[in-house]
Amino acid sequence: MNSSKAEEYIDFNLRHAWHKISRMYNQKAKIHGLTMSIGFILLIVDKEGTPSTQLGPRMGMEPTSLSRTLKTMESKGLIFRKVDKDDKRKVLILLSEEGVQLRKQVKEVVVSFNEKLFKEIPSNKLNAFFEVMEIIDENIEDELKTINRFF
Repeated sequence: MNSSKAEEYIDFNLRHAWHKISRMYNQKAKIHGLTMSIGFILLIVDKEGTPSTQLGPRMGMEPTSLSRTLKTMESKGLIFRKVDKDDKRKVLILLSEEGVQLRKQVKEVVVSFNEKLFKEIPSNKLNAFFEVMEIIDENIEDELKTINRFF
């Protein structure tokens, strides 16, 4: 690659697309007094509860942001915390009834957008996209391992 236009970099395009997706979901979430982060947490909390320590890595959120978001969700009555009965050191995050109802709405929004994309993008291009994303993910993991060896 000889050019240095930002638009020609893979990571620029990923960031640009993610920023637009984030804005779209945040605008939709705002209607319900939510944020995209809250919506994502609603989607990934398991029925039997999810350890709070697993949420950060699954969402790619820093502990401080996650903690603040969970406190907001708790104050809105969307989640509650419960000590794991098998391992008292673990705190599980569970959805309240209101959280379960909002989760259904959030899921509809996400599924609807994905269905639109699946209709518009031919399956061979989608398969190529997922393969490329897997390669990108593997390379990011390699980069992180390299960085962590130095620190």
